[in-house]
Amino acid sequence: MGITSQDEGKMFGVLVVRDSLGNVGYLAAFSGRLNDSYTHPHFVPPVFDLYGEDGTFVSGESEINALNAEIKMLEQSDDMQVSTARLSELMDQSRQEIEESQARNREAKRRRKLQRDQHSDGNSQAELELLNRESKRDAYTLKQLKKYWNQRIEKARRDHSEIQMKIDDLSARRRSKSKTLQTYLFRQFDFLNSRKELRNLHDLFSETAFKIPPSGAGECAGPKLLQYAFQQDYQPLVLAEFWWGLPPSGELKRHGYFYPACRGKCEPILKHMLQGMSVEENPLLATSESRLEISILFEDEFLAVISKPGGLLSAPGKELRDSVFSRMRDRYPEANGPLVVHRLDMATSGIMLIAKSFETYKKLQAQFIDRTVHKEYTAILEGTPPCDRGIIRLPLRTDILDRPRQMVCFEHGKEAITEWELIQAEDGRSKIRFFPKTGRSHQLRVHAAHKDGLNAPIEGDDLYGTPSGRLHLHASAIRFSHPETGKQMLVEDEVPFSLKTH
Repeated sequence: MGITSQDEGKMFGVLVVRDSLGNVGYLAAFSGRLNDSYTHPHFVPPVFDLYGEDGTFVSGESEINALNAEIKMLEQSDDMQVSTARLSELMDQSRQEIEESQARNREAKRRRKLQRDQHSDGNSQAELELLNRESKRDAYTLKQLKKYWNQRIEKARRDHSEIQMKIDDLSARRRSKSKTLQTYLFRQFDFLNSRKELRNLHDLFSETAFKIPPSGAGECAGPKLLQYAFQQDYQPLVLAEFWWGLPPSGELKRHGYFYPACRGKCEPILKHMLQGMSVEENPLLATSESRLEISILFEDEFLAVISKPGGLLSAPGKELRDSVFSRMRDRYPEANGPLVVHRLDMATSGIMLIAKSFETYKKLQAQFIDRTVHKEYTAILEGTPPCDRGIIRLPLRTDILDRPRQMVCFEHGKEAITEWELIQAEDGRSKIRFFPKTGRSHQLRVHAAHKDGLNAPIEGDDLYGTPSGRLHLHASAIRFSHPETGKQMLVEDEVPFSLKTH
C-alpha cells in the first residue's frame, strides 16, 4: 500500500502528540480515500466510517447507483436515440421546406410588384384581382405548410417527451435521495475539541457563506488527526500537512511540499476543534505598523509613487485595518477618491501608484485598462527555467474552497499573460524579471510555480512554494504617462534581495 511521487497525489498529515504519561509520539492521516479505502493500518481512522456497521450510507448509495443506472439505460436506449434523431430530422426538414416556400413567395411578390408598376395605367381589374388571388394563395399555402410541420413535430415531441419525462422523474428522485443521504452524513460527522464539546458538519457550516458543507468536508487529514487525539486524550503539539505525488489538475500542489489546511473545507471545522487550545498567533493577523515602513519614490500635487514593504496589505481586510490605503488616507487627509490605483499581494513588495484626487485616479485607471502602464517585477525562484526568456499564458480563477489561492482553469479562468527573462542563475536558484501583460491575482506566483509555467516557485512563497522569511517578489519598475502633464514617467525601486541572500 502507498503511493510514489509518480502517482496521482494525496494530502497527508502528521500530528505530534503527548500522552497522559508525558510520552511524545506522532499520528498519521491521509485526506479522503487511499487506494479506494478510508482505513489503512498505521493511519488514524476516519471521523465517520461511511461503510461501517450502520449501513445507511451503503444502502443509500446503492439506491442512488441504481437510479443512475436506470437513467443511463433510458438515455442510451434505442427508443430514446430513435426519437431524438427523428425529432431532429423533422425539425431540419420543416425548416428547409418552410425557408424554400418563403423564398418562392418573396420572388413571386417581387414579380407581382413589377407587373403592377410596369402596367400601372393599363392593368385591368381582372388582372389586378388575379395578382391579389396569387398573393393570398401563396400566403395560405405557407400557413398550411407551417401547420403541417407543426403537427408532425408536436407528435415527435410527445413521443420523445414520454421517455424524457421518465428520465426527469428518475433524476428528481435521485436529487431527493442524494440530498437526504447528504444531510444524514453531515449529521454523522461529529467533531470534538479539547473541551470534549461535539459539533457536527451541518451545524458548523450553517454559520458560513456556503451554509452547507462542500464535498469532502470532514475527510481531510488535519481534522482526522485532531479528532483521534482528543478521543485518546492526547495533547496535540505540532500539526503539519504535505502533498505527496502528482498534483491534481489545475491546482498548484508540489510533491513533498507542506501546505496549510484549506479554508473552504477545514477552516470552520478547525475553528471549533482548536477552541480551548493554546495556538500560535496567525502571522497574517499580527500587527505590522511598528516595523513596516512605506517609502516615497516620487510625489507631486497629483500623485505619489510609493514602495510598499512585503507583509502590508494594499487595502484593509476583514480583520486588519493597517494597509497602504489607511496609511495614505492618514498621510493625505484632503485627498478624495480611492487613492490606491492598483494593488500588490500582501506578501509582495515594491512600487504602487497613489492618486490624490478622483480625477487623477480615473485617468490612471484608464491607462491600466488600456494596458499602457508597463510594470516590471524582480523575483528569486526555487529552480532554473528551461530557457532564457518566454511568454506564459495560463488562465486563472480563484479556488473557491481555498481562498485566496488561485488555480489554472482553461474552462472558467480569466486570461493571464506574463513575459519573463532570466537575469542570473546560480546553485539551482535563479533571478528573474517578470513583465505582466495582465493583472490577475497571484498571477506571477502561479505562473512561476505551475508545471506548465516556469515550474519553479518564487522563493518564500507560502501558498505555492516553500515558506521562508519573505516572498522574494518585488515590483521594481513602472512606466506610465503622467495624468496631467502627459510626460512619460519611469520610476524604479531598488530590489531588496539577491541570489546571494536567502
